[in-house]
Amino acid sequence: MVITKSQDSESRFGSYVEGLAGVIGHADRSKPLGDYCQGLLLPGERKSVEPMAAVTAPSRVAAQHQSLLHFVGEARWSDEKVLAKVREQVLPAIERHGPIEAWIIDDTGYAKKGRHSVGVAHQYCGELGQAGNCQVAVTLSIANHHASLPVGYRLYLPKVWAEDRARRQKAGVPEEVEFQTKTAIALDLIQAAHAAGIAPGILLMDGAYGCDTELRSGISALGMSYVVGIPSPTSVWPPGREPLPPKPYVGHGRRPTRLRRDDTNKPVSVRELALSLPKTAWRTIRWREGSNDWLGSRFARVRVRPAHDDDRRHTPRPHEWLLIEWPKGEPEPTRYWLSNLPKNVTFNRLVDLAKLRWRIERDYQELKQEVGLGHYEGRGWRGFHHHATLCIAAYGFLISERETIPPSGPRTAAQRQMPALSEGHRPRGAPDPTRAPYRQLNRHHAPAIDRCPG
Repeated sequence: MVITKSQDSESRFGSYVEGLAGVIGHADRSKPLGDYCQGLLLPGERKSVEPMAAVTAPSRVAAQHQSLLHFVGEARWSDEKVLAKVREQVLPAIERHGPIEAWIIDDTGYAKKGRHSVGVAHQYCGELGQAGNCQVAVTLSIANHHASLPVGYRLYLPKVWAEDRARRQKAGVPEEVEFQTKTAIALDLIQAAHAAGIAPGILLMDGAYGCDTELRSGISALGMSYVVGIPSPTSVWPPGREPLPPKPYVGHGRRPTRLRRDDTNKPVSVRELALSLPKTAWRTIRWREGSNDWLGSRFARVRVRPAHDDDRRHTPRPHEWLLIEWPKGEPEPTRYWLSNLPKNVTFNRLVDLAKLRWRIERDYQELKQEVGLGHYEGRGWRGFHHHATLCIAAYGFLISERETIPPSGPRTAAQRQMPALSEGHRPRGAPDPTRAPYRQLNRHHAPAIDRCPG
């Protein structure tokens, strides 16, 4: 029975790769495509090109190395077309457990040495848990409670890179790529997914993205809803308080049109509002079953108006939900969210969506640990994105195979046969078995801090 299942898995993998090959261009790319995806799925400490060449073609490592290196670093195939084909093939397996509920924006970092890998700079790196030399990519995933799948992935190019023509040319950064903030990249990914007709969902983001008013406005302009984290200093108009109307016209000069605030009528921070709420405002709500027990906490929700820069506006911002979490035992609330969902959304549904963002943790854990998302050793723009696209393709196959594995069974990646290696062979980049095992850090994201201007 195990052999039959393994053979079935091999057959499904072949069909899956064949589907990807149909959008990748030249027919001679099909073989390296299949080998690269196979290398990502096979067991191994490193999923960079040379170790994968060794495990996928042990009798001709040098030739395989050159083939894979050219395919990922130089070949001009479309990341967007491959990701669209991955989505087409994997989405049915996800939607068998329910429709897509959410789009999740986040970013992930990869610690790097040196200064020549495209986009590397001193910035916050989740792998390190602090600022350090790293690359950062912004991602968009679609999700329901069963699974999630990245559908957009783009490297953040710091300003020091965007303005350095020599380094750009050496790394092959396209001419049309200019400096963009992470939140601007996020909006681009959302707009592209919306234009492509991807199954709609509620936008979920942490406070590093949710604090950006322009990003939230851009999502609303697409007719989409969101539940986004915000930092505690975010200002809002509490219930019963509104911005003042424009000053009365005195008969000469330009007629006043901007809203006003003064010392007696002004917005408050969401932290200040949360601390002023009565005990009756708080409810204990459970959102999903954990490994030992249901996960739950205390929440309150209030209808407010966001107040950012509304003294430069002519009309007040629309009312939104402010969701607040204050776990028992904590001295004050710990998390805040804004949502433009309708007034009649249930309290439990609002909490469930806010907490559904946890799915992105699974994305990054499996993409990094199972298929080597951060293992690419090339320095160029094209190779960085090609490697990520192929990692997402491999991860998509794992998602589609998840239902075929019993809960106590081995992972699909482990079911695929490993070609024999010569005795004592250790590819460059693989750990030395005589040394203590390297423990990879799993943390990937910065705390929810206000990265937004103003």
